[in-house]
Amino acid sequence: MSTQDDMAVLCRSVVKIYQSTTGRVQAVRGVDLEIEQGTTTAVIGPSGSGKSSLLRIIAALDEPTVGSVEIAGVDLFALGHRARARERGRLITHVYQRPSDNLLAHLSAEQILRRQRRGDDCPTPGEALQQLGLAHRRNQLPTTMSGGEQQRLALARAVVAGHALVIADEPTAQLDPAGAESVLDAITELAARGTTVIVATHDDRVLPRLDQVVTLRQGSIASLTQAGTELAVIDRSGRLQLPPEVQVAFAERRAQLSWDDGQHVLEIRTP
Repeated sequence: MSTQDDMAVLCRSVVKIYQSTTGRVQAVRGVDLEIEQGTTTAVIGPSGSGKSSLLRIIAALDEPTVGSVEIAGVDLFALGHRARARERGRLITHVYQRPSDNLLAHLSAEQILRRQRRGDDCPTPGEALQQLGLAHRRNQLPTTMSGGEQQRLALARAVVAGHALVIADEPTAQLDPAGAESVLDAITELAARGTTVIVATHDDRVLPRLDQVVTLRQGSIASLTQAGTELAVIDRSGRLQLPPEVQVAFAERRAQLSWDDGQHVLEIRTP
């Protein structure tokens, strides 16, 4: 059984409210989420589901209106702005959707990684390039590489930095099947080293390759899929979000519950 010490990401009752010209928008609604160290997670959901807002909070780019976020045991939003920025730089690599946004075009692959390496206990650029299948590209500029190679190089930055968490925004969206496969191989390799990877994606090719899938709907976690089994999620307040195909049976938004403790069976019926 996993303990809190095993968690790379720990979100507690996270809420994000934005003020717009039409009023307040609650983008994230009381999200509780635990992600174990060295695992891979996809976060999916339709436009407006809160996916981008939640990931920006986990990446410490935005502050939650309410709630806490711990990365590798560090409560980021309990820190001042300067300390938070320092811890973010120590713990998190953010991989943007466009490969060119992650890399400095005038530096070779090895030079990019040398600038990113944080200490002698981290893998060397040569080791990271070898690990991610880019050793033959060590002296090449990013502009001479394929999209898949550029994204693998962006992931190699996390390897040499020794970061606990990588957040990748649609890393396969612009890639052909071979390029997408190479990036997914790199993500698997990162996780095998103990790095936790969270991927925001609309790409169905990604989901079977990752350990779990978190589905968001209207700012809340609608379900969690592990080993091919989709589970409903009960938050810390005891709220259970039903899938849309089930909700249609409860037009009055009321339900009658019965609980058999001996059989551990919860029944939900229309009243």
